[in-house]
Amino acid sequence: MKFASSHKAKDQNPEAEERAHLADVQRCLQRTVQKIDARLSRYQQEIQEQKGYLWENRSEMDHVEKIAMREAIGQTVMTGDSILAQRTRLLKLARSPYFGRFDFAQGTGTASKAYYIGVHHFYDEHEKEHLVFDWRAPIATLFYDFETGPAAYLSPAGEIPGKVTLKRQFRIRDGVMEFMLESGLNIVDDVLQKELAQASDDGMKNIVATIQRDQNAIIRDEDAQTLIIQGVAGSGKTSIALHRIAFLLYRFKETLSSRDILILSPNRVFADYISNVLPELGEESVAEIGMEQLADELLERKVPFQTFFEQIALLLETNDAAMRQRIAVKSSADFLKKLGAYAEHVEATIFTAADLSLGRRCVPARFIADTFARHRGVAVPERLTRVVGAIETKLGIDYNYDISSEERRTLRAALKKMHRTATLRTTYKGFYDWLGEPELFKPAKGSKLEYADLFPLIYLKLRLEGVDNPHKAVKHLLIDEMQDYTPVQYAVLARLFACRKTILGDVTQAVNPYSASRAEDIQKAFAGANFMTLTKSYRSTLPIMQFAQHICFNPDLVPMERPGRPALVLACRSKGEEMTAIRQQAEEFRASDHNTLGIICKTQKQAEKIAAGLNKEGFSVRLLDARSAVFSGGIIVCTAHLAKGLEFDRVVVPDVSAATYHTPMDRNMLYVACTRAMHVLVLTHTEAPSDFLPR
Repeated sequence: MKFASSHKAKDQNPEAEERAHLADVQRCLQRTVQKIDARLSRYQQEIQEQKGYLWENRSEMDHVEKIAMREAIGQTVMTGDSILAQRTRLLKLARSPYFGRFDFAQGTGTASKAYYIGVHHFYDEHEKEHLVFDWRAPIATLFYDFETGPAAYLSPAGEIPGKVTLKRQFRIRDGVMEFMLESGLNIVDDVLQKELAQASDDGMKNIVATIQRDQNAIIRDEDAQTLIIQGVAGSGKTSIALHRIAFLLYRFKETLSSRDILILSPNRVFADYISNVLPELGEESVAEIGMEQLADELLERKVPFQTFFEQIALLLETNDAAMRQRIAVKSSADFLKKLGAYAEHVEATIFTAADLSLGRRCVPARFIADTFARHRGVAVPERLTRVVGAIETKLGIDYNYDISSEERRTLRAALKKMHRTATLRTTYKGFYDWLGEPELFKPAKGSKLEYADLFPLIYLKLRLEGVDNPHKAVKHLLIDEMQDYTPVQYAVLARLFACRKTILGDVTQAVNPYSASRAEDIQKAFAGANFMTLTKSYRSTLPIMQFAQHICFNPDLVPMERPGRPALVLACRSKGEEMTAIRQQAEEFRASDHNTLGIICKTQKQAEKIAAGLNKEGFSVRLLDARSAVFSGGIIVCTAHLAKGLEFDRVVVPDVSAATYHTPMDRNMLYVACTRAMHVLVLTHTEAPSDFLPR
């Protein structure tokens, strides 16, 4: 079979040539699937025969033979499952085998060869030819990083120079080529414009067909121990991070698997929203966890605490100045230094060693103190056990003496008297007395810890007692929304996870500006980290981003030049008229070809009221709250806090009055809400509009 990729018939135009090539590739895929079906049939027959043989001869077989037979059946089943997974991948590939092509002439004076790039690799055994190359393969960098002209890529054998002579890009859906673009320039932007104009999906999409050069550099960075990605709103930073994970799984497949990776996500809705990306890229889903779930595990579910959602809701509803002050203090780098000093103080005073003797056999206080200090960071009971063990060893060496069980209990009792006993919470509360600022510790409703106290408490536990870390086997940690974590939280994460990290976020999108970390704070927390920036914003149309820039100007943001309708601010004469305007936007959405409408509110109470009103009018509306765990299409009502990281075709932001949006935190929330919109943004108000809106 001669493929159009390597044989250009003079009587065919390029598009006809590519359609013929696509048909050839699909025939090869179909032939491979048919061969797999035949193999699966044979495996199924073999399994049935093995099970039948085991059943018929079970009385004559000894225990060892039965085990061997069951293991053989299990191995056959595993092989069949692997082949079935390959079949599933090929059927998916047949719907969209590739998205790009480039022709590359290696060295000088050699003919160009065509390379097709897709989500998965496909080697046709019958033709003995690589028909599709995985987007993560080294040679694929030629597609992402070079225009036509001189080019080079790094292979295992070293740099391979040459020349890119042609570039094409396709959209193939359900086996049909919808369009083809050809250019001597970088054509990814043209395809990107087409993709961005599409309606949103129920989850985040893979972006392998539209990866930009700066994004590709981040994805393929395989050397950084810690990589920090500062990306503006709509820059695709989360998607880039997930593609980076997929690349690392491909690059280090011998030593890294999906089970070795953990994602630290802001909430469960966001975790669901991004959950399809890695499976789309041919990788298994990876585990994800929220900071609160991690905290609950580390504290063995024994300490009740206020959630981040509850903290934000309280701040937005009450604007409590004292609470803001407590949060701001506990979110500073100076606070972490003082907490560390206090941990050293407690460590130095919590145990007062004294000489011990068993008969005439003496154990000096210095030895006991040094041994106790050597096992810092271990839970107190285990720590005392280790000191007893060290004393027992010393007595054996110095006096050739073996202590009895009774003497061991006596030793432990004496050591417990040397240790000043206090609960972790009491020790933590004592920190503020030690600082001379006891007013900084104030329990939340129901005697819960305030969220701002949660990780300082865990930090002390790590320093003084140690924790049982259920995630110690993690080899790569992905941290999203980096700006919402404090220096203390980063200190905890650094102690828990010594592995490689990818950390991403946008310092201008902090949910709570009183506890936000700046990029330089995060860099200090991870000394030696590589820092990369993404400044191009792709999500929203140019008019929407220009509107958002008036609310919270980011000098680093470069909006995509994608046309669209201007953001619309509707002044209403009453709350009833405002609700009518929101209902009209919902009706317009239902009549459109868009898939998602986000009605993004400041507070949960406001969201509940609007959702109830729309549902009463017959709209099928989904309200997100702290318990929500699924993202779906249609009309979603939520707060800006829960909307972070999500995107909608259309966004309505109700009640953008000066009375509602006036604090620095409100400004951040309004900016986040507006930058969720891809195509249409509408804001409503009854009273005087917020000063944050453009005039």
